[in-house]
Amino acid sequence: MVELSGVLGVAMVALGMVLTPGPNMIYLVSRSITQGRRAGVVSLGGVAVGFLVYLLATNLGLSVVFLAVPELYVAVKLAGAAYLAYLAWNALRPGGVSVFAPEELPHDSSRRLFTMGLMTNLLNPKIAIMYLSLIPQFISLEAGNVLLQGFLLGSVQIVVALTVNLGIVLAAGAIAAFLARRPSWLRVQRYLMGTALGLLAVSVATDTSAPARA
Repeated sequence: MVELSGVLGVAMVALGMVLTPGPNMIYLVSRSITQGRRAGVVSLGGVAVGFLVYLLATNLGLSVVFLAVPELYVAVKLAGAAYLAYLAWNALRPGGVSVFAPEELPHDSSRRLFTMGLMTNLLNPKIAIMYLSLIPQFISLEAGNVLLQGFLLGSVQIVVALTVNLGIVLAAGAIAAFLARRPSWLRVQRYLMGTALGLLAVSVATDTSAPARA
């Protein structure tokens, strides 16, 4: 069974990742502001399917690959730490642009909105790193079936990401207007998130655990 510490750890990492501006957030906010909440929700449906694709693909192959090539496990883990550090720098550097001031986009059909949401998520490096490097860090050898743990922990990430993104979709217009009037709030959010991601990067990079074993 999955340990509580693993669930909380994945939830915290997932929350930090989803609150950091990236392809998914930019696309969902843009669609919600320019085409309405319904368009944002339809786009989020495509993003959700993208999460499921990652969940299936990584959990059905990670254990075998990492056990056969342990050096790959270390390389992926370090890549995850490096990407977290990159996100931290992007959040902290001056001159960042708010995702709540997106460019105007043409109106698209529901089918295209769903497809674009799916492709945006599948091509999102943040999600690839999440499933290939970060989530496996919270799998415990003593907790039993590694495959089941992977699916459960991945489900925690999906629930956190979809919940936060749905809230952003529904409130995108109000948030955009609020931040336009109070730019200092955006700077505070960037500094807090950048610091949290930097600490996570150090934690992942210095972790010495072995690859998960089925």
